[in-house]
Amino acid sequence: MNIRKYLLIFITLLGGVAVLYAEAAGSTLFFVNKRMTELIIQVGLILIASKIGGSLAKMMKQPPILGEIIAGIIIGPYLLGGVPVPMFNTGVFHLNNANLAVMPELYGIAVIGSLILIFHYGIESDLSLLTKVSLPGFFIGVTGTILSFVCLDAVTALLLKTDFFDRRAVFMGVLGVATSINIAGRVLKSSKRLDSPEGVTIQASAVIDDLLGLVMLAAVLALTELSGNSKSIDWAKVSNIPVKLILIWSGLVVFGFVFARYLGRFLKIFKSVKIFSILALAISFIIAGVFERSGLSMLIGAYIMGLALSKTDISFAINNELHSIFHFFVPIFFTVIGMLINVKLIFSFDVIVFCVVYTVVAIVVKVVGCGAPAFALNFNLMGAARIGVGMIPRGEVALIIAGIGISSGILSSKLFSAGIFMVFISALIYPPIMTFLLKNKKTGLKKDEVNIDKKIITYDFPSSDIKEIVVSKIVKSLETEGFFITSSGKGRDNVVFQLRKEDVFFTMYFDDRTIYLSTSDEDVSFVKTVVYESIVNLYNAVEKIKSVTNKPEIMKKDLTDDNSRVEVNILKVLTKECIKVNLESRTKEDVIIELIDILDNAGLITDREEIVECVMQREASMSTGMQFGIALPHGKIDKGVKSMCAALGISRKGVDFDSLDGQPSNIFILLISPKSNPGPHIQFLSAISTIFNDGEARDRVLTSSNSDEVWSVLEEYYKKIIKK
Repeated sequence: MNIRKYLLIFITLLGGVAVLYAEAAGSTLFFVNKRMTELIIQVGLILIASKIGGSLAKMMKQPPILGEIIAGIIIGPYLLGGVPVPMFNTGVFHLNNANLAVMPELYGIAVIGSLILIFHYGIESDLSLLTKVSLPGFFIGVTGTILSFVCLDAVTALLLKTDFFDRRAVFMGVLGVATSINIAGRVLKSSKRLDSPEGVTIQASAVIDDLLGLVMLAAVLALTELSGNSKSIDWAKVSNIPVKLILIWSGLVVFGFVFARYLGRFLKIFKSVKIFSILALAISFIIAGVFERSGLSMLIGAYIMGLALSKTDISFAINNELHSIFHFFVPIFFTVIGMLINVKLIFSFDVIVFCVVYTVVAIVVKVVGCGAPAFALNFNLMGAARIGVGMIPRGEVALIIAGIGISSGILSSKLFSAGIFMVFISALIYPPIMTFLLKNKKTGLKKDEVNIDKKIITYDFPSSDIKEIVVSKIVKSLETEGFFITSSGKGRDNVVFQLRKEDVFFTMYFDDRTIYLSTSDEDVSFVKTVVYESIVNLYNAVEKIKSVTNKPEIMKKDLTDDNSRVEVNILKVLTKECIKVNLESRTKEDVIIELIDILDNAGLITDREEIVECVMQREASMSTGMQFGIALPHGKIDKGVKSMCAALGISRKGVDFDSLDGQPSNIFILLISPKSNPGPHIQFLSAISTIFNDGEARDRVLTSSNSDEVWSVLEEYYKKIIKK
């Protein structure tokens, strides 16, 4: 069953609920259809707006959630959403009421998104970090949480001119507690510092303050409910809340972690990753409902289920399988949060002052509250600064708490705006500051005695191609061993593999020619054995390839015999300025260098020496001299070129290029592509071969006196072959 079927079922159920509600209220079916039509159009527009906003934010190297929130502000009821358009006299996203700006049905979908987000948050939490750096992580997390809550509660009370226990002040204190692990980890990951003492401590501390923040949220919501309409919390009525909270929380935590493995085994009975992933999400919804019914936040139930599953070997498989559902519902949540922001209110002086003061305090207390205890726990000033700054960004959990606050009526639009403003600024300032601190290679420890129980094993290979083959072999061999393997990241050298089976877990990532495997001490021997066996199997496979009937030379000849279909515009890759009709070189190596110099002089490459080495290595493995006097030297490289480019050179006397037919080569086409974005590299080579398979085309090019004439021939024959 795929994502479309799930969405169809979801919309059908939603429609059924709406029909039942309409019948109970004495409404007509026409009203229900109109309401559902409005909802479906709104969801469609939100998905489009959120994807555009998120993509623009990523282009500016910012977290996508910021772009999704801005998209929500723009299309929301306070801006474009309230503008009358055909069929919507009051706007597509008309203002619902003062307490909830959007339709309740739309907000309900957003709540589902928040539950999926918090479930995802829990399943991605690495609880083993808490045991590996238990003292620093726990102490820093608790200190930062307490100081953040107290200071933000106090500053809110001061600005509102109320008391410390005003439920609005208490809620704003809770809102600023949780650090965004995703945003914090983004810079650490890109700098390859996730496994550093500071990186691991930041992650562990963030898990702690997430846990504490959600517990505090549940307590505040329960206390607020029992206090009724009173602005302040009536502590006399709520003496049993802490006991109930601790019992339910600890009971489910113990159940989750003690029986996590059994839960994983139960889910694996269903064999299909798709099925047991949906079942895991369904169970998290049920547990979330149990928590809500018990007077606590449903978010804790979803988080607990995620945490429990994070201890199983199917955690990454579930997370990967729910990727599509996550990217459907979660952007709706963030966009709806943006739609709740009253932009007209933000520009008033008192709101601006409140936003700025609240945000400054939120940032300072995290730096001080987490940096100071880090300095007392074997981290030097640099390490303490990195940890303090690493705990600055707020994100997903803070937005969820803000949404609960305004929808429940606890937070006003002014306080809600301040919370969103704080999330924005903390997420914006964190990356540049943290990047600056990480550029300094100085250790963050006073003494090198913190053992994080992680080993990084590295393997270097002669080329990136061999590295990729070994990676593929490792993944394949572990799949046959029953490992659950998932990957994250984009681009050839930004992918991180997570490999897990029962208690064995390690990650694999790489750069140009090196594989990095991060694992615990007890699994080092196993990981090394996996790599060794993969290389041995690869070596045996290469030996067998040497004995195949179709020798590479014969296969290469077959390439020039075909009149292939052309699906790439060669005239956009090869420009007129990169054609030279009288090459001066007389050897293969000199021809390649002369063609590369043409690209260099045209400003199409940035690292001439690297490209020369790359093309020469490719040529050494097998000559690119074809037949009919054509040679196609080429290469893919990690750096030195931004986009695919080509140069064409002509030598009427001919150059020995070790061609298939033993004849000198006269027409040379050099192609260079970046490995990260190679474009239609092979298609270009196939297209240019098809053109020069025509003897008339070759003769006309060889007799051309300048680049304009060569260009005319290429243009003419290109048009001919694309019409076939």
